Amino acid sequence: MRPVGAPVVEPLLSVRGLNISWFSQQGRRNQVVNEVSFDLASGETLGIAGESGSGKSTLARALLGHARGGSRIESGSILLGGRDLVSLAPKALAALRGRDVAMVPQHPLSSLTFHLRVGVQVEEVLRHRAGLSPKAASLRSLELLTEMGLSEPEKIAQRYPHQLSGGQRQRVVLACALACDPALLVLDEPTTALDKTTEAQVLELIQRLRRARRGAMVFVTHDLNVIAEICDRVMVMQHGKVVEEGPVQQVFGAPAQPYTRLLLGSALRVDGASEAQPGRHGSILLEVAGLGFSYARPSLLLRRASTTTPTLTDINFSLGRGEVLGVIGESGSGKTTLGGLVTGFLAPERGVLRFDGAALAGRAAARSIEHRRRIQMVFQDPLSSLNPRRRVGDQVARPMRLFHGLDKRKAEARTVQLFEELGLNADLLTRFPRQLSGGQQQRVAIARAFAAEPDLLVCDEITSALDASVQAQLLDQLAAMQRRAGTALLLITHDLTVIWRMASRVIVMRSGRILEQGETNAVFRTPSNPYTAALLDAATRATRVAEPAFAGV
Repeated sequence: MRPVGAPVVEPLLSVRGLNISWFSQQGRRNQVVNEVSFDLASGETLGIAGESGSGKSTLARALLGHARGGSRIESGSILLGGRDLVSLAPKALAALRGRDVAMVPQHPLSSLTFHLRVGVQVEEVLRHRAGLSPKAASLRSLELLTEMGLSEPEKIAQRYPHQLSGGQRQRVVLACALACDPALLVLDEPTTALDKTTEAQVLELIQRLRRARRGAMVFVTHDLNVIAEICDRVMVMQHGKVVEEGPVQQVFGAPAQPYTRLLLGSALRVDGASEAQPGRHGSILLEVAGLGFSYARPSLLLRRASTTTPTLTDINFSLGRGEVLGVIGESGSGKTTLGGLVTGFLAPERGVLRFDGAALAGRAAARSIEHRRRIQMVFQDPLSSLNPRRRVGDQVARPMRLFHGLDKRKAEARTVQLFEELGLNADLLTRFPRQLSGGQQQRVAIARAFAAEPDLLVCDEITSALDASVQAQLLDQLAAMQRRAGTALLLITHDLTVIWRMASRVIVMRSGRILEQGETNAVFRTPSNPYTAALLDAATRATRVAEPAFAGV
């Protein structure tokens, strides 16, 4: 009860009776946000948790007055500083975005303009939203990139989005969102692309900004440890409804609902015995020897490319048939670049790639169609890797027709089977990628890769878009599919718990070099390199911070 005479403090954000639905082309209605209500005060941080498809991201976008194609805000109100975003005209909404409310989206690559240098994109926000001069915007953009923990900001500013790691791209997007110091910051899975050491730095930065600015934050994430570390209150969603809400310590320490207890019990941890199956001792499928690569920076004066610091230097490893090899390291360590070289999206400058005993051409375009079938990749950002204009069922069926010559009926039947193996409802076959949650998009991308029946699957941060409960389920499904098909996996991730669960061997990378490699149990239990020990310490830090909150679970 408010004490007599105490001032009435109006919430910065007030959501009442919000209902949002998707509509199919046939007019069929699917309600994805159902009667959601909550308040948020200045200086307060609300965490929104729930499995993929629970409505978290749809709700997050609605807080900027945005409804994605095929969806509609049917009723309710979203008051930000007393103004109802639901009833505002498009022009008034556009004026609020970036200045009063800003968003850090789940997929940084799809939110950045691919043909513009990232420094220019930060400067655009400062010029058009904050009204800075070109010179002032340029200086401030470098300050923001520095605040985001990006080393050599001048060089980073000159790169294009595809030349940055996932973690670097995410921090550029965070810089854009914070450029105008908005009163409300909505963060949709902001740490999914970050390794644990970088995640800790970004979370520390967010905490520091929160204390200095007293702005409100809505933090959408599947990582319950992050919510325990950074949020004041938590709201748990399931099937579009709020299942439970309250202070983090109260909800996590004594959850009232079975679904909340299920989420809390699903978090993966690097302890106990590794669940990874022993690697097969058959023939070598992939050999990498002396691999080197550098991103080229164009020189206008010399009219040729001048290379920067090497991205990869002297990479050597092998991968056996049916084996799962993990690759870990912080953002910018070269993990994703390595995956691009193996799949042929990039061509190595030095070194040799051998596949099944034969030399493997650098570029995918120079490889045979059979090699392209046998080596597939699941990308870090599933939305940008799926065709936005084609239904997901058609995209999964296409490799079957292209590589195996299946007719439409057989391809559709196999697609339904793959969806079922990955826990996807067949009703999703006719949807477009943007009509799916992040976790559903990622599973569609995995289904498409397995549709080609590859011998080697390169997985780049495949669980980055998934909540804890779905992550565990997906990894079990992927492991079963991998063992059944005998597919080798090159598992690139910043999440050490995924490696612990899936990979029998692991490679530790930093600054483009391999620091350590060996059996996962041995490397994780007795790391020989200080950097590996630091990664392991960072991976368990969030759990240690959250331990008091989880004590009652």
